[in-house]
Amino acid sequence: MEEYTLLRQFADSWMLLALFAFFIGVVIWVFRPGSTRTYDDTANIPFRHADAPAPVQGDAAAPLRGDDKPATFKEARQ
Repeated sequence: MEEYTLLRQFADSWMLLALFAFFIGVVIWVFRPGSTRTYDDTANIPFRHADAPAPVQGDAAAPLRGDDKPATFKEARQ
């Protein structure tokens, strides 16, 4: 049997089964109980600093906004 034919048969049977099992495992992992909070937090990362305007370019006194905490009301009004 040629190498190509052997690899083709392997890919058509066992590798297909292995990749399908991996896909089902990922789906179960994503929809497991208790994962909603984790994915909601990750989904809201772009909106964490939405309440504070960006600092003016060249303003040395403006606070840096590289941390992962949301801006408080006091920080947003400065």
